[in-house]
Amino acid sequence: MFKSTITGLVALTILAAPALAEGDADKGKKIFNKCKACHAVGEGAKNKVGPMLNGIMGAPIGANPDFKYSKAMIAKAEEDGAVWDEESMAAFLTKPKDFLPGTKMSFPGLKKEQDIEDVLAYLATFPGEES
Repeated sequence: MFKSTITGLVALTILAAPALAEGDADKGKKIFNKCKACHAVGEGAKNKVGPMLNGIMGAPIGANPDFKYSKAMIAKAEEDGAVWDEESMAAFLTKPKDFLPGTKMSFPGLKKEQDIEDVLAYLATFPGEES
């Protein structure tokens, strides 16, 4: 009886896990080429048309103090708990204007879920600067 309960709990835990699987950062790097015109990552990254994205994963939305965000992004940032986690970033990368009506980001979005997962994995390789 105890063993079947544990098995059931393990199955529930697996089913409750986030929908996103781990992506491939190397593939994400190639896909990120679509983003490079507006965004930078890595050592020496600076804001462009869009903010630099070092440390973006897990960061509060609209947290780059040196970037002038749209009114829509500022409003989103003011929502309680608004963070760039896998779920919110995946939604934004899928269709930016659906996730955030009024965004200045003109990119139409990525169509393939695997591409999104790979970009998320790539972005996660760039931590924010230590204070």
